[in-house]
Amino acid sequence: MSDLTEGDAAPGFTLPRDGAETVSLEDLKGRKVVLFFYPKDDTSGCTAEAIAFTGLRSDFQKAGADVIGMSPDPVKKHDKFRDKHGLTVPLVSDEEKSTLEAYGVWKEKSMYGRKYMGVERSTFLIDENGRIARVWRKVKVPGHAEDVLAAVKAM
Repeated sequence: MSDLTEGDAAPGFTLPRDGAETVSLEDLKGRKVVLFFYPKDDTSGCTAEAIAFTGLRSDFQKAGADVIGMSPDPVKKHDKFRDKHGLTVPLVSDEEKSTLEAYGVWKEKSMYGRKYMGVERSTFLIDENGRIARVWRKVKVPGHAEDVLAAVKAM
């Protein structure tokens, strides 16, 4: 799928999340949505990112935004990750990788000369009408949640 840009319609999804519930983008219409894609539960960068978004969750809610994390990890792994780190943001599982592909974040990566497919850490800010308002790709975790919150407040 081509790279989504600001102004594009955000691809819809209905997927399982931690706590045996589901999340549907359609159900969140009328609210801003911060959708952060991360590679893997319980790795250092992903843990720091999820903890940062959890720490600012009430600020995001006051600004009218819901925060959702998504990775290809199964729901059971999300539950352990959530409980271990006291996370309060919903963690959505896309084991089929259809939503990851629709957002263009399932990419070929390289580590130590070995090529593999994985999630490119990215965040999408979706407006109340289901359109992409802002995109952050190849995210560096320190300060990122604060940057996203500032963008939400500026909308």
